[in-house]
This record gives sequence, C-alpha cells and structure tokens, in this order.
Amino acid sequence: MSNLDAVRAWIDDQLPTLLEKYDVPAAAWAVLADGEVADGAAGILNKSTGVEATPDSIFQIGSITKLWTSTLVMQLVDEGKLDIDLPVRTYLPEFRIGDEAAAAVITTRQLLIHTAGFEGDIFTDTGVGDDCVEKYLGVLHEVPQLFPVGERFSYNNAGYCVLGRLVEVLREKTYDACLREHLFAPLGLTHAATNPYEAIMFRAALGHIELEPGGGYQPAPYWTFARSNAPAGSMLSMRPRDLLKFAAMHMADGKAEDGTQVLAPGTAARMHAKQVELPDLGLMGTSWGLGFERFDTPEGAIIGHDGSTIGQNAFLRIVPEAGVAVALLTNGGDIITLYQDLYHHVLDALTDTHLPALPVPPDDPPTIDASRYVGTYSTEVGDMTVSQDEDGRIWIEMVPKGMFEELGEQPERKELVYYSDDSLIPVESDHGMHMPHAFLGDDGEGRALYLHVGRAIRRAGA
Repeated sequence: MSNLDAVRAWIDDQLPTLLEKYDVPAAAWAVLADGEVADGAAGILNKSTGVEATPDSIFQIGSITKLWTSTLVMQLVDEGKLDIDLPVRTYLPEFRIGDEAAAAVITTRQLLIHTAGFEGDIFTDTGVGDDCVEKYLGVLHEVPQLFPVGERFSYNNAGYCVLGRLVEVLREKTYDACLREHLFAPLGLTHAATNPYEAIMFRAALGHIELEPGGGYQPAPYWTFARSNAPAGSMLSMRPRDLLKFAAMHMADGKAEDGTQVLAPGTAARMHAKQVELPDLGLMGTSWGLGFERFDTPEGAIIGHDGSTIGQNAFLRIVPEAGVAVALLTNGGDIITLYQDLYHHVLDALTDTHLPALPVPPDDPPTIDASRYVGTYSTEVGDMTVSQDEDGRIWIEMVPKGMFEELGEQPERKELVYYSDDSLIPVESDHGMHMPHAFLGDDGEGRALYLHVGRAIRRAGA
C-alpha cells in the first residue's frame, strides 16, 4: 500500500467520526501526492434536505478565491500588461479612498500582500449585475486609511475587490468570465461555479451556523455574500479535486496537467515567496506572499490560504518541496479542530514538514496591567471593547455592525489573558481556535493604536 493509499484509508475511516465529534455537517477532501489525487466526502450537505456529500460535491472556497484573483493579476504581468509596482491608478484612475494621498501611491503589489493600509472589511452589496465590481469601487470613496501605505500587514478584502476590477479593466470582460476563460478552461475544471446560477447545477453545500447561542448548527438563512465581493471570495465554489488542479499548476511552475502554461515559468515561485511578515496570529501563518499565506516552519514552507463564508469554511495547504497539496471543504461546526486533526495526520504521513501547533492560552497566565490595551477598536463590521475589572481580569466585548449584524450575529464577551509581549489570547476557543490579539503602535498617550487579529483595527477616536 502506498503512502497516499494509507492516507485515503485513514481519512475514509476517521472522517465520519470526526464530523460527529466536531458537529460538522459535511466535509469533502482531496490529497495530491506523487502526481496522484485521492478524494472523498462524508456527511450531509444541507440538514434541511438531507442530501449527502460526495467527492463531486461543491463547496464555497471563500477567500481561497484570493489566490485565483492574484493568479489572474500575475497572468497580466506575464503578458506585459501590468507592472505591480506602479500605482493602481495607472490602470484604475477612478480608484478613490478617504485618503487622497494614499490612494495616489498604493500599488498592485501592496494590494496583493495586504499592506495598502485602508479599511478592508467593506461588504457593500452593489447588485447582481455584471457591473457590480465596477460599482463597488464607488463605495470606497470615504473608506479611511488606517496606517501609512506599506507600513504593516492588515488583511484586506476590499483590496482584492479592487484587484478584481483591475483584471476586468485590463481584460475588458467580467471577473467571472476571466476566471472561466483564463483559469477554469486551461486547468480543465469540471465542477466549479462562479455564481449561484451555476452552482445549482451541481451537488452544492449549504452553510450551517448557530442561529442562537447553544442552539447547534442549523442551515444558514443565506447561501452567499454579495457578488460585488466575488474577487475577495464571496461566490466561487468547487469540488476539492478541482481546487487541487489549481494547486498542482502552482507546484508545476505554472503548467497545467495537459501542458498548458497558465503562468510564465518562475511566476508561481515569485507568488509563493515571502513578501511581508505577520504578527504571531497562529492560524493565519507567519508571512504572506503575492496572495499566498505562508507558514515558515523549520522543515520548510507550507503555503496556501483559508476561506470563510456563511457557514462554510475551506482550507488549502501546499508543501511545494514535497509535491503535496491538501484541500478540505466544510459547511459548519468546529472546523478548526477538524482541520488540525486531518492536516496534522496527512502532512506527517506524506511530508517531512509539520503543521505548526495552534496557539493556546498559558496554564497559569500572570496578572498584568492592561491599561495600554483598554479601549474600543472600531471597524465597519464591528466594535471591540477591551476592559479590565477590579480583579485584574481582562475582557473583550465584540459588537457586530453592518452586514454581520444583519446576518444575526450576536454580541460576544470573552476573557483574555496574557500570551506574549503586547499580545493577549482568549481563554475559550472559537471553533477550535484561540486567536491571539496583538496590540501594536502608540496613540501618543501610551495606549496601543491598533488591535491586530489579522486585520489592524484602529483605536476609536485616535
């Protein structure tokens, strides 16, 4: 039995048990090793209908779409149509944000690596027409600049929507058409959908969320986010095997299975290479490339991306040196712990590279003075207020706004404890993850200017 056959047997045997253990309705997976793909699925795609998952079921891949968007961008670089180090306005003169000076200098590279610095969680719905991404640029005119351009990493969905529009303008066709013509077709994808009208032709998963605290995971009231955010990850769906065709192309120096050169030689490697360091956040890796999340381990780099939509979560991990890629697509539940259990086993079995352990709170955290961190940090989609009580315990209250409030998300209050210098961590996990909360900068009065949880969230009023 080959190592891949052993991995397939282990997943087939263990996945139903893991789904039940972690309250995950369904999961589909695929593993690429030694040029061969194994895949499978278990569970229920939609608790309302009882339809079972199969290896050909499609799930939303969420922000893994950003890798597809960045690949579309780099194809334009290969063709000499785009210089990623020129200001975006060279190609999109209509690009505007609240800070005119920043808008004039932000480059395509800075959008690709999330260092542009403006507010990024802008999910405004601009309709379902083919002009929705074009219209989206208009909603950014008042978006604030959070920090100087290029200063630090801050995950930016809006920036990828701008990149999607850049692709549309230079290709003179819609973002969806660019996906289909410049990636789906050369990669030979058969189970992929850019919108709900295509997804309904397949065995499609529905997300499951907790509609009430403690009420368990139920079918979500919506299938997807707004089409205007498609380049950032609101729409794209596919089966795991097709996602790995994309990964295989990236590991084959841009060459598709049939020999088609999707990216010029050397371009994929440039996309995978480190561009910017991240704070210690655990799940989001240690650095970022041109679109790619990176885990820089002692044994070598693991690259990929995660995706999250309405009750659906996706994970892609690639170990280029080993020629191994793993895709896991899910539709609710304690997905982080499921991801950890599956990926640790698969990568240990097929590579010499080990997935880093997730951060956890210390067993006996010290009591600290949290005055530097106390205060409210505000974004378009929520406010986070840090406080410290008389007993020295530190709390964070998260109040959703905008789209997340409309989706029915409820305020949460969690206890934070010391994790490392200028970093706190929740005592309780969220879907299996204790996300470190890093506090950065100085507001001039000795208080942190930003709360960083993947996004740099600015102190209100600072």
